[in-house]
Amino acid sequence: MKIPSDIEIAQSKEKEDIIDIANKIGFSLNDLELYGKYKAKITSEKIKELERNRDGKLILVTSINPTKAGEGKSTVSVGLADSLNKIDKKTVLCLREPSLGPCFGIKGGACGGGYAQVVPMEDINLHFTGDFHALTSANNLLSAMIDNSIFQGNPLNIDPRTITFKRVVDLNDRALRNTVIGLGGPKNGVPREDGFDITVASEVMAILCLATDLDDLRKRLGNITIGYTYDKKRVTASDLKAEGAMTLLLKDAIKPNLVQTLEGTPTLIHGGPFANIAHGCNSIIATRTALKLGDYVVTEAGFGADLGAEKFFDLKCRIGNIKPDLVVIVATIRALKLHGGASKDDLSTPNTIALANGFVNLEKHIENVKSYGMPILVAINHFDDDSKEEIELLKEMCSKINVTAEFCDVFLKGSDGGIDLAKSVIKKLDNEGSNFKLLYEDDLSIKEKIECVAKNIYGASSVKYSKEASATIKKLTKEGFDKLPVCIAKTQYSLSDDEKLIGRPSGFEINIRDIKLSSGAGFIVVIAGNIMTMPGLPKEPAAIFMDIDNKGKIKGLF
Repeated sequence: MKIPSDIEIAQSKEKEDIIDIANKIGFSLNDLELYGKYKAKITSEKIKELERNRDGKLILVTSINPTKAGEGKSTVSVGLADSLNKIDKKTVLCLREPSLGPCFGIKGGACGGGYAQVVPMEDINLHFTGDFHALTSANNLLSAMIDNSIFQGNPLNIDPRTITFKRVVDLNDRALRNTVIGLGGPKNGVPREDGFDITVASEVMAILCLATDLDDLRKRLGNITIGYTYDKKRVTASDLKAEGAMTLLLKDAIKPNLVQTLEGTPTLIHGGPFANIAHGCNSIIATRTALKLGDYVVTEAGFGADLGAEKFFDLKCRIGNIKPDLVVIVATIRALKLHGGASKDDLSTPNTIALANGFVNLEKHIENVKSYGMPILVAINHFDDDSKEEIELLKEMCSKINVTAEFCDVFLKGSDGGIDLAKSVIKKLDNEGSNFKLLYEDDLSIKEKIECVAKNIYGASSVKYSKEASATIKKLTKEGFDKLPVCIAKTQYSLSDDEKLIGRPSGFEINIRDIKLSSGAGFIVVIAGNIMTMPGLPKEPAAIFMDIDNKGKIKGLF
């Protein structure tokens, strides 16, 4: 049977009015700022009012190291939330916003898939409520003010060679990675080397997701380090008096967005940093708000647990004082076969040997999550080519290490396909408490923090630093930033910094190419291997299959 495309499924389902969705979690019309019939923002006044409510249980969904197409982590998150509501557990879903980069590139959007989606998926995957445009504008306003200050006599004595703050655009555009600006003569600015990052990798995005309210947002924006003076003094956005206007541009973007799943589960979608090049979690404001609204909250962290979950724990939970209650690790048979040596073109062929060999990848992620003191379940996300023998083998291998694995088929069956998983989640939460702890303490040195993550989470034997990275670490330590946590940017396809090292590699070296200070966000970005903060499009981008007809109906969007 041919399954309709995600957009065809989404367009065929009747959506509830967003006011009716809001009523399910105790909201009235006065608590919302409407964006049409199916989208709304939650007012800051309502968020403040909710602070007296007790917190629900927080369930984090993460995964193994994925294939290029992803393993359906968002789909499982959506399906699990729907399934929990189906068994009469009041549940709110909390996700990141999709970036246009992967939407038009190769990976697709971040609205789930099949019969486990958030809607309206066309809006969410494209312009949504304009949050990313506001972020891009706020970021680029600061960039414009930096170069204008230099052009207008350079009163702050900024050394253009030290400027680290880049312009951004929310598209995959490799041609913008390295640029020269200010060309065309004296009237067009001062020439210097520059470059673009993708919006989701910007510090402004991280700040929005880590800020607790408007005042905290303004303070963090003002503390952004843009570069240094000729006499080596740090220059911040507040030195340029930019934080007020930047905050103004973000006054609406800071409010979480309320939408729904295909089955009417209330869903907060807010913020969207990538996990491979940023910290990979939705906003602290959205998560805290969701915890006040539901008895259970399902949220996700990007890519594999070595990236998304580690940053969720060591950055978001540290900064936001959040304590998760349970972790669900999404695994697919096809990805485990890839990690076990099967060809990427042959993943649909049953192969229990490759599956058994690739299990070590899942096993390592399980060990990692347990090291944070977290209870764990494994969700086997179903794909059509999975054989019965492979499914039973995976369950058996999980059982041998005392981990429950539940089969999950929410893509094809919606909430009905996740009932067993939902029941196991409730049973685990009722019988096993979280003993959550951070991986490292603030007082370790920058290198000690990097090596703690590299050796304990990735399984590296050593860490090698470029000359530039070592010099930056020394400078940041001298400036007193060594107490900040680290956000390591690396490939999502391997536990190492080399995507070709699949499975559970050992004895490898992590190569630290660059170090960047995100003083406003409150962490240090550590760039490992050849990871890029501005991705490129594939040879055949998804954009070429997209169109809209004369009635305004979108097609080709997944």
